Amino acid sequence: MGARDFERHLLSGADGSARHEADVLVIGGGPAGAWAAVSAAAQGARVLLADKGFCGTSGATAPSGTGLWHVSPEGKAREEAKASRLAMGGHLAEHAWMDRVLEQTWANVERLKDWGYPFPADDQGALRCTSLQGPEYMRLMRKRVKESGARILDHSPALELLVDEHGIVCGATGVNRQTGESWVARTGAVVIATGGCAFLSRALGCNVLTGDGQLMAAEVGAALSGMEFSNAYGLGPAFSSVTKSLFYNWATFYTADGVAIEGAGSSKGRGVIAQTLQSQPVFACLDRADAQIRAWMRTAQPNFFVSFDRQGIDPFTQHFPVTLRLEGTVRGTGGLHLVDDSCATSVPGLYAAGDAATRELICGGFTGGGSHNAAWALSSGFWAGAGAAAFGRDARARSSQRTVLRAGGVALSSRGATAFDSQEVVRAVQAEVFPYERNWFREGDALRDSLSRLDALWERLRTSAPAATATEAVRAREAAAMLATSRWMYRSALQRTETRGMHRRREHGKLDPSQRHRLLSGGLDEVWVQRHAVKEEVAA
Repeated sequence: MGARDFERHLLSGADGSARHEADVLVIGGGPAGAWAAVSAAAQGARVLLADKGFCGTSGATAPSGTGLWHVSPEGKAREEAKASRLAMGGHLAEHAWMDRVLEQTWANVERLKDWGYPFPADDQGALRCTSLQGPEYMRLMRKRVKESGARILDHSPALELLVDEHGIVCGATGVNRQTGESWVARTGAVVIATGGCAFLSRALGCNVLTGDGQLMAAEVGAALSGMEFSNAYGLGPAFSSVTKSLFYNWATFYTADGVAIEGAGSSKGRGVIAQTLQSQPVFACLDRADAQIRAWMRTAQPNFFVSFDRQGIDPFTQHFPVTLRLEGTVRGTGGLHLVDDSCATSVPGLYAAGDAATRELICGGFTGGGSHNAAWALSSGFWAGAGAAAFGRDARARSSQRTVLRAGGVALSSRGATAFDSQEVVRAVQAEVFPYERNWFREGDALRDSLSRLDALWERLRTSAPAATATEAVRAREAAAMLATSRWMYRSALQRTETRGMHRRREHGKLDPSQRHRLLSGGLDEVWVQRHAVKEEVAA
């Protein structure tokens, strides 16, 4: 369902001011996309990478530091690392995938060392490889992509996928945001590495993460998984976009009167903060950090302190207002469903990696924000690139016999007369997904209430006029992707009548053992949700 909601049109010779041919197209230039491009090129594939921003500087990783799930293979370290996440994620993760990610992360960190990434050393001279500084990491990855022979299209968001007469993905179209010119890429396979959807919540680095890749994939019939586990909120100063929350482990939270908020610093503190924010402001102070911890914080995540320094605030001694920004599927675990070890989706020729793909396989229903997501990005990107290379080379050999169709829907092939107001759509979606009382503390009637408005909005969009300019098309597709994401999220959340992982239902406050399954979702005009069994296995 959802794959043929709009009529598909033949790709014509007049489509695209710029034309490209390659074995593999990678859409997205964050860590997952960069690893996919490098991996595909290493298999001998001709690779094209298209990024909405400037590859190496855009996305959630580039401007910040991130932890990395880098665990030694010696002793019981990995078994302990896996066990610590299984229960937290509601026992939806799978040992085999966790083992693969731990092994691939270890191997790729060795590559980063060889490439010259400046891992810091401890007092004994051993390199500490459990975190990455985004600017240095992504600067290096852009360099490696270029050295691999892959071509990079910067500031060139994709708008729609191309498919052949059999429904096999064979490229994409897009625009250059700086020139306004359109482009067409004819390829043997496509890797979606566009990141998650943070609903333009102003979280750091997330302004390009609007779910575009998931929308394009759904238009060709791809399924998603774990979309109910997409209500991640990042904690940060109310005056800053930085939502790195590690340092709040040393914080005390207060009311405006300076009274400590009971339970706000506990393991369930985020919920206490969300509850309190509904009625009054919340303030924080990193007053439980000693001098040694303070010095470490400054070197571990220097950008955390930029907004404080600009305003003359000492976060270690002064109270500052905090808020929770929705980070959706960026810190959540929902994304495109993968059908095999190569990170293939349910649509031939289409692969997914990083936050665009589901992370239930290693995180279950709990956020993989930071270390697990970073390990997943470099691992899944590596596998998706190799898988797409193998598929793409064979498919390109038959390309001259293929009929190529444009698969884009809303704002591209719609044929209505009503103008598409992207900003109005964005505001309407945000009004349904931002409020804590709707998305953090979920309840069936509220979910149905939101869905009634979101479904009506989609019906309006599908009969709207196509975008008149390239700039309008990009904005319209972002708005449509955010709307589609919200409907997959809430339809899945409605069907999971329990509390598991980060999905909380007010009227179903306990975990239900009979619901230990995944929820696949998809479709556009008619959103569908169905159960999918978690693979039964025994830890190695």
